[in-house]
Amino acid sequence: MSKFEEVQVFCPATVANLSCGFDVLGLCLKGVGDEMTIRITDEPGVRIKRISGADLSLEIEQNVAGVAAVSLLNFLKPKVGFEIEIDKKIKPGSGIGSSAASAAGAVYGINKLLGTPLHRRDLIPFAMQGEVLASKAFHADNVAPALLGGFTIVKGYHPLEVLRIDAPDDLYVTLVHPKIELRTADSRAVLPAQLPLKTAVQQSGNLAAFVHALHTKDYLLLGRATQDVIAEPHREKLIPLFSLAKSEALKSGALGVGISGSGPSIYALCEGKTSAQEVGRAWKLSYMLNNIEADVFISQVNAKGTELI
Repeated sequence: MSKFEEVQVFCPATVANLSCGFDVLGLCLKGVGDEMTIRITDEPGVRIKRISGADLSLEIEQNVAGVAAVSLLNFLKPKVGFEIEIDKKIKPGSGIGSSAASAAGAVYGINKLLGTPLHRRDLIPFAMQGEVLASKAFHADNVAPALLGGFTIVKGYHPLEVLRIDAPDDLYVTLVHPKIELRTADSRAVLPAQLPLKTAVQQSGNLAAFVHALHTKDYLLLGRATQDVIAEPHREKLIPLFSLAKSEALKSGALGVGISGSGPSIYALCEGKTSAQEVGRAWKLSYMLNNIEADVFISQVNAKGTELI
């Protein structure tokens, strides 16, 4: 058992898919995330005592943090219980891993309170149970980077195998979040059930080039590889001003632009903070001129992942 009876956890936002890596690729954001307080109780089980910042259920079976926590407790079988308080700072349905942050934070905090019996990587399958509730899909492209930090690649699901890649220090991410909610399940519903072979080959080439570009810090290649021929053609119509935002970001110096997760947030990869700020200014102006409320964030890639505050 840990020396702590209570922990406070920072649960970072994430960008999944990154255009060329549908359900495979993700990165962890710095400074954007939820906060969670978890404490040990004598009564077994899990209880969610409070949620601020979003209208979410306190019922364990209807809350991603609760579902993830229960799956971990069913495995570890501790003789104590846990209370969870959640301060949601990532808007649900924003496309930057709101549900993943809650699920990752819950299992990370409980694991810490129990004396860290499991490695971070071993927590991923339990956090994924929360994602099943949120999106009706068993995917790790948000919870993996949330827990491990950096870039992550889901090599396979059966068995689950996750690889981590460090990000170049001068790689920045600019995000714009149009203030609408786009449920992951609805965004997945517009995708085709089958793909032409040509499309699959093109996407595979982009993903391979993206990974190579990260390892070699080849920013021009990274930009060329940031292309989505699977989801973006079907999802872009769900996102306000997507085409304009993409063209404005590229004109402002972005390396590559795409839909963050299932949307409606849009991300841009940028070389250096100055370039990221230029993209952010262009996006603020574009959405303001079109009378659409939107938030803009600028972040480096978070190397630490979920952590104690």
